[in-house]
Amino acid sequence: MNKHKHDSGHVTGGPDRTDRAMSTPVGDAARSEGGFSDHVIGVPKLKRKEYECELRRLHGELVAVQEWVKDTGAKVCIVFEGRDTAGKGGTIKAITERVSPRVFRVVALSAPTDREKSQMYIQRYMAHFPAAGEVIVFDRSWYNRAGVERVMGFCTPEETRRFLDLVPGVEKAMVDSGILLLKYWLEVSADEQTRRLQRRIDDPRKVWKLSDMDLMAYRRWSEYSVARDEMFAATDTAWAPWWVAHSDDKRRARLNVISHLLERIPYSHVEHRSVELPRRNAVDDPTVTSPLLRYVPNRF
Repeated sequence: MNKHKHDSGHVTGGPDRTDRAMSTPVGDAARSEGGFSDHVIGVPKLKRKEYECELRRLHGELVAVQEWVKDTGAKVCIVFEGRDTAGKGGTIKAITERVSPRVFRVVALSAPTDREKSQMYIQRYMAHFPAAGEVIVFDRSWYNRAGVERVMGFCTPEETRRFLDLVPGVEKAMVDSGILLLKYWLEVSADEQTRRLQRRIDDPRKVWKLSDMDLMAYRRWSEYSVARDEMFAATDTAWAPWWVAHSDDKRRARLNVISHLLERIPYSHVEHRSVELPRRNAVDDPTVTSPLLRYVPNRF
């Protein structure tokens, strides 16, 4: 499919596991009209109790990754792409909610400023690449140029072509510098995207997620499909392959992605020293009683 042959084998990291992620290497992904075929059709949605139980176990492994990254000075960069409502934010939250934000840092850049528009395109992203002991998670990334910017007309066809030609070399330089680069595409079906967008319209807690850009992009499903496939064809490489995760079932998608990235990171459990609480000094009056303080009312 692509000019850069890609190895779809797994790199096992951490303790041995038998649970396999349902992430698909792009080079092997089956296609259907307008998108990827969904090989989880017929599988019931994961129940909350089962999801939370497995997520708790995976969170323990992510903490182990964190301690390994700090101990070894590893540099990890994780990229999440996908259509609107594909579940990128929820997946990233599931990854980061039990680890330190000083180690796992989420990068979600806003639209470029006039100054940033005058820079080399990837320059504003490079400032966030990981240093030793960091895991950087991009909620959308430099691949905006191959997706939203192309489809919505924010860049020229020549700029898109040049980006697709150059980005494999940039990512090769990242990997050669010691960065472990993982790229995920979350694939949501057209019907599920419609349901999720409608819920955003109807739910006052979610309406902030809905922008005019989302509504315009919703009309251009086919254009996004073409852009996605051409992006994969140009940038799915042996050193930085794309991995596709079906995300109509958000809970399964989150568990699958976390399980997969744990397999791709060659971490080991760092031994912790034994810790005991020291004796506390005597406290004469532990109760706060100053009349000058203002208290939050106890309404609950």
